[in-house]
Amino acid sequence: MITGYSIEQVLPHAHPMILLNEFIEADNVHALCRVQISPQSPFYDTALAGVPSYVGLEYMAQTIAAYAGANNLAEGDKVQIGFLLGCRKYVPSTTVFAVGTELTVRATQVVTDSSGLSVFDCQIYQQQQLLVDAKLNVFQPDDHRSWLTE
Repeated sequence: MITGYSIEQVLPHAHPMILLNEFIEADNVHALCRVQISPQSPFYDTALAGVPSYVGLEYMAQTIAAYAGANNLAEGDKVQIGFLLGCRKYVPSTTVFAVGTELTVRATQVVTDSSGLSVFDCQIYQQQQLLVDAKLNVFQPDDHRSWLTE
C-alpha cells in the first residue's frame, strides 16, 4: 500500500487546478482520495451552496492521476501527465455536492495496455452512500511531449 504523499506530490497539476484535498492511498490497482466541499473549493457556486456534481468527473480523473503519480513515485520515477479521453455512464444521484460534504473518490484500474490506454472504474461516496459510478478512459504516453508534437 502506498501512503504518505500529499496530493500536491502525486498530481501533475498546480493550484488552483488541484481539486482534491487529500491523497489517502494507492496500490497497483486502485487509489483513494478525499474532497472537502467548502466555499473555497474550486467551482464552488454560492447560489447552489456547493459544487455542481458534474465536477465529480474531474475529481475522478484527478484520482486516476494520483494513482499513476503515487505508483511512479513509489518506483522512483517522476509524476507524469496523462489525458482524460472520455467517460461512460456518468449519472450522479445528486446535482450538487453540498457545502460541508466530505467525498471519497475511488478509482480502480480495470484494463490497461502497453500503449498507455487504460480504463478505470470510479466511484464517489459520501460516507457509505454511492453518489456517482462511472468508467473513465485515460491515456498516459511514455513521452507526452513528443506525443503532443507528432
